[in-house]
Amino acid sequence: MKAIWNGVVVAESDDTVVVEGNHYFPAAALKQEYVVGSNHRTMCSWKGEASYHSLLVNGDLNPDAVWTYADPKEAAAQIKGRVAFWKGVKVVA
Repeated sequence: MKAIWNGVVVAESDDTVVVEGNHYFPAAALKQEYVVGSNHRTMCSWKGEASYHSLLVNGDLNPDAVWTYADPKEAAAQIKGRVAFWKGVKVVA
């Protein structure tokens, strides 16, 4: 699977976990040269607290386009150490 934004592959892995229709990539698959920090957080009742990262590709910023659950609840243990995408990031085979 590949995560593509602004014409650039920002993550790539054959090892993804699908939860609620989202592919969760291993965190190591995320290309750090495109990652910018974010203080944004959200709470999911069954997964726990999500933290976000932004993407900076070719001078364009996609705020909070990447999320991760650093310490998910037990029901979502399979996504620990993984990242997922939204906000126009295309995930393709």
